[in-house]
Amino acid sequence: MYYKALRAPLLILLVLALAAASHGQLQYGFYNKKCGKNNVEAIIQSIVGARFASDPKIVAGLLRMQFHDCFVHGCDASILLDGPYSEKNAGSNLSLFGFDLIDQIKSVLESVCPGVVSCADIIIAATRDASILAGGAPFQVQMGRRDGMVSLASLVNLPPADIPVQFAIQLFASKGLNPFDMVLLLGAHTCGVTHCSVINNRLYNYKGTGRSDPTTNPLYANILQSTVCPKGQPFDNIVFLDDPSSVLTVDNSYYKQLMNNKGILPIDQALALDGATRWMVQMLANSSQFPSLFAQALVKLGGVEVLTGKQGQIRRNCRRTN
Repeated sequence: MYYKALRAPLLILLVLALAAASHGQLQYGFYNKKCGKNNVEAIIQSIVGARFASDPKIVAGLLRMQFHDCFVHGCDASILLDGPYSEKNAGSNLSLFGFDLIDQIKSVLESVCPGVVSCADIIIAATRDASILAGGAPFQVQMGRRDGMVSLASLVNLPPADIPVQFAIQLFASKGLNPFDMVLLLGAHTCGVTHCSVINNRLYNYKGTGRSDPTTNPLYANILQSTVCPKGQPFDNIVFLDDPSSVLTVDNSYYKQLMNNKGILPIDQALALDGATRWMVQMLANSSQFPSLFAQALVKLGGVEVLTGKQGQIRRNCRRTN
């Protein structure tokens, strides 16, 4: 009862904290009247919608792309640059997908208003549109980002799947993101997948014990071992980070999974076990507010270390600098 009594005012305070984020020179409607009679955001929305209709997993690709871009050197589309030493070649980025969709959007926009729309803004707008199509709350995004000109795999410092919660909090704080932002952004795993190779140790040899992670629901661990990631399988099967019945849908099912000790990645389950974040997971698991809060967290992420004004450039091709 005490928790239920506190839940509403806590949500209000957290919403206010999210809404208080400032994003410098970014603006709503930034591209209005800058592309002739063309509506830049409508063009992006149309292309994303067509892709989502044939390939709904693009929402997972775009959510991950935005996070991996913004978390390294800010939201500057450095993740899109090709090159032998670019961010794309960092181990944690090798499984990213959706670059072809960004290329398609950029090509159309360059044909109607060349040199106007940044690749960085395309990532943000496309992710917003895919999130909404996957059941997320409608939201607006500010535009006006410029594209970065540096992309180095050596600069990639993304939180690994087994990062302890306290270290994760510190890493997110270095980007101006608080613990609740972190818990919300990890909620993108509601649409996410991993592979058996990432979790085999949790299933079969947790910390060298020869057993599964004791924090995992034993019946759930048995299902994963017998049907998804059996020993000796020849393929590195995909594992959904959320309940398969809810995968590719932006909802709070992920947090319900965590409360039932069914987190797939170590950091997922740790959120529900660590005292600093457990109450947040519990709140989100028992609230219908996740989609709207997640939208606000994406907006805040989209404001991390952005280039604006005369900084950077507007790339003509997202894969290379001008």
